[in-house]
Amino acid sequence: MNDRAGKFVTQPAGYKAFIPNPLPPHPLLVYDEELQALLSQADRAVARLDGITTVLPNPDLFIGMYVKKEALLSSQIEGTQASLEGVLEFEADLTLRGDMEGVLEVVNYIKAMNHGIQRLKEFPMSLRLITEVHKLLIEGTRGTHRSPGEFRRSQNWIGPPGATLNEAAFVPPPPSLITQSMGALEKFLYEKDTIPPLVKIALIHAQFETIHPFLDGNGRIGRLLIAFYLVWKEILSKPLLYLSYYLKKYRSDYYGLLEKIRTEGAWEEWTKFFLKGVYVTSAEAAATAREIIGLKEKLHEELYSRSIASIYGVKLIDLLFAKPVINVGDVIQGLKVSKETASELVRKFEAAGILAEITGKKRYRKYVFREYVAIVGRGTQDAP
Repeated sequence: MNDRAGKFVTQPAGYKAFIPNPLPPHPLLVYDEELQALLSQADRAVARLDGITTVLPNPDLFIGMYVKKEALLSSQIEGTQASLEGVLEFEADLTLRGDMEGVLEVVNYIKAMNHGIQRLKEFPMSLRLITEVHKLLIEGTRGTHRSPGEFRRSQNWIGPPGATLNEAAFVPPPPSLITQSMGALEKFLYEKDTIPPLVKIALIHAQFETIHPFLDGNGRIGRLLIAFYLVWKEILSKPLLYLSYYLKKYRSDYYGLLEKIRTEGAWEEWTKFFLKGVYVTSAEAAATAREIIGLKEKLHEELYSRSIASIYGVKLIDLLFAKPVINVGDVIQGLKVSKETASELVRKFEAAGILAEITGKKRYRKYVFREYVAIVGRGTQDAP
């Protein structure tokens, strides 16, 4: 057993809990050729992704949808059963098909993400920010009775359903050490050092998951911290990098490497895995952004070919990228047109295959911009 990351200490009740060492690791990370190459690749990929925001027609609309995708994927890692269309239907006040509790968890994640990014304009990363975001994430969901916005005051553990403390796969620090451990992590956040930012957030994420400071929502908060840190450090001007798809896809590697840090001090191996995720995820996000730019151009061409390229037709395309599930009333309000004009536009868009009716009703129909939802939602239907 290597104690580079910390050590397992027997508690008065007889179980062993892991007590992490403060960051950075000692001895310090070894930057071998592979790690250096991965860091260089990841840095370039993040820079390219940041540049994409300058050519997107409306980056905030794209980011809004991407936050929904991240919220869904991050919640799915924890076992939530929900779909992107389900979340969009909920936001559009439709009767929900599927896991209502799961959708509420995803909606809370979106609120938590948006709140955190907004708060970073007012004050820096801090334990205060983390607890504020946790409260928004958990309140009103299945975990609402598990102390939202408060560090835990009882022991938690990770293991299969029904496992006791002595049978747990991992037992994080006892509650008496949470304030101390999180205080040390906050100190590391602010520390002036030469650790590259992408490496630093890899260390921070792993340490947060090891401390496991809350009774519920630790995985989701830990993944939110990655986006918050990159925006706080101005590595990304917009929150566009989300690792949840990568971590969901390689879930067993993710958990296995976190455990390997604790048992073998394998910080380098974890950091390489994390940097690969940054590279892959950045490239995928940039490709998705380019695909959406291409979709918008294709739709404009289709409007012209079908002779529906009026100013309102073009405006409806813009509206759909902002609100992919709509009804005629949304078109009336969004475009400031009459009911007759809105109904005719929707009919033409449905005939062109741009919109698909999803309620099956004669009246009060709702429509989805399915091609856009399919592009953004790619990967959210994969089995966890």
